[in-house]
Amino acid sequence: MQTDEGEFLHEFQAEVEEELDIVRASHPQEALDGSPAEWLFDPTDIEREEVGLRSVLAAVESLEDDVRPDADGDK
Repeated sequence: MQTDEGEFLHEFQAEVEEELDIVRASHPQEALDGSPAEWLFDPTDIEREEVGLRSVLAAVESLEDDVRPDADGDK
């Protein structure tokens, strides 16, 4: 079962990283240079989403560390 958990976490981590790439590609800081009437999105919302994704990514990485068998094979 730990292998299934590890595979799930690895796939989930890849999806979160992909979402982070999409958020970064939107360049929210550049949108601030224009007037709010020209914005296609609110840059603050994008920054909030990035913070949330980074938190999820940190949690996944922590869970992956817990699922991985240690050097003695105790897990």
